[in-house]
Amino acid sequence: MEAFKLTRKKFASRLSGKGAAIKGARWNSVGVEMIYTASNRSLAMAEVAVHLTLATIPDDYMMLTIYLPDDISIRKLTEKDLPANWNIFPHPTSAQAVGDRFIAENEFCVLQIPSAVTKGDHNLLINQHHREFSRIKIIKSEKFPFDERIFR
Repeated sequence: MEAFKLTRKKFASRLSGKGAAIKGARWNSVGVEMIYTASNRSLAMAEVAVHLTLATIPDDYMMLTIYLPDDISIRKLTEKDLPANWNIFPHPTSAQAVGDRFIAENEFCVLQIPSAVTKGDHNLLINQHHREFSRIKIIKSEKFPFDERIFR
């Protein structure tokens, strides 16, 4: 299976959840490391684009293609498994608790979870402290310029 991550060039050489831990995000609290990826390139782009404007688009984004072995341990959650307000903005602490629990339990390497940005798509959240993490690899890194029409 493949996953995708859109990231700035300076962060494109390795997978790390340190950035997410600095400020926290929808599925993790401050201090909890988690690697956010997407099940397809379009979702990876959308997840970043919702935070940008035409004036703030950096020109150094890279699209990472990430190899996830077919037998990697994955926990799959659906909308019915999530708190009622999981997809609102700003994100609620109840959503962060879902991801924090996933990391703390350390039972699965990947958490498949619905996207709040693109209904029907899924984010793949990776626990870099899980024993299977060493099997996950970046297999491609390519420059990804945003099409400016997205921001009009």
